[in-house]
Amino acid sequence: MRLVVVTVAVAFGLGSVASQTVKNDPGWQQTTAELIRKENPGYGKLCGVVVDHKNGDVFIDLSDKGIYRSSDRGKNWRRLGEQLLKGRTEWPGCLMLDPLGKSEKLVVALVYGAPITVSPDRSDTWKMMDPKSNHVDWCAVDWSDPDMKFILALKHESGGLLLASHDGGKSFKEIGKGYGPAWIFDNQTAVVAEARTKTKPKPGLLRTTDAGKSFQPCGDYHAMALPRWRDGTLYWVVEGALIASTDKGKTWEKRSDLKDGRFGPIFGKDARHLLVLTNAGIVESQDAGQTWTRPIPLPKALGGVNPLTWMEYDPIHDVMYVMKMGSELYKLERKRSQGNRP
Repeated sequence: MRLVVVTVAVAFGLGSVASQTVKNDPGWQQTTAELIRKENPGYGKLCGVVVDHKNGDVFIDLSDKGIYRSSDRGKNWRRLGEQLLKGRTEWPGCLMLDPLGKSEKLVVALVYGAPITVSPDRSDTWKMMDPKSNHVDWCAVDWSDPDMKFILALKHESGGLLLASHDGGKSFKEIGKGYGPAWIFDNQTAVVAEARTKTKPKPGLLRTTDAGKSFQPCGDYHAMALPRWRDGTLYWVVEGALIASTDKGKTWEKRSDLKDGRFGPIFGKDARHLLVLTNAGIVESQDAGQTWTRPIPLPKALGGVNPLTWMEYDPIHDVMYVMKMGSELYKLERKRSQGNRP
């Protein structure tokens, strides 16, 4: 990996940007209209969001500009680093903070731009992986390893071509086509979804215990989103259900039926508090997915849900965030809008 250290002479504080309530969407507010106007990002404009659940800081990606951080729920934004980070994070989950909470790493998987990029300090120092990892829909890294030696990535528009690295991104090799999103548990164990194709109309889940040399079926579920980790359990929104595994993907338990799940779960104040994006809006559970609220409607200005719709949640301030590539970032501060609480 090549190390790029960026010294910032001038902080990229863009001033206070007042949130604007979205017309006909009580409670939802725009947070990025002025930022996008000033920065003039590339194709896709706003293309990713993630929240630090320890303090509520919000990170967004602006196409061909880079990563921006807000510590006041979208009122002010600062770009991380002076160098532009080319490309965009199209697919939900491609902008990642350490889910184990053991580091300050920020991982970015981009299409039409830079290779997979890591900031070890969520700041102005970046490490770019081998150029073979550019133009990827998503990546999975071994968060349990400080060096993140085992990495899986899916090439964009390539028939589900899966790449693997065993040296922390210094090199990648092709595993094969027909794959989807994945999760890495340790330097040998990972799970990956099969892609639905004409020759594979009923895809399932696969598991490797030899770092990607071979895969074995481990579940009859179809997954289109990245799985999510919390407190020793991997949760996966699959077609028609929420499933979970506590034994590194060897077995799976169906937690509940879940209609039209798109992305998540995003965790709230504890491991039992879950939020999932569905076609009908955001559903919420306080009992680890056993029961769900009615969908919380998304802002009408968002124009519905598609595969590039992202959702996040700030459990410190009880704020929901939603966006899709090309839209504004919308927030719902529920402490100020008690009528929107489930």
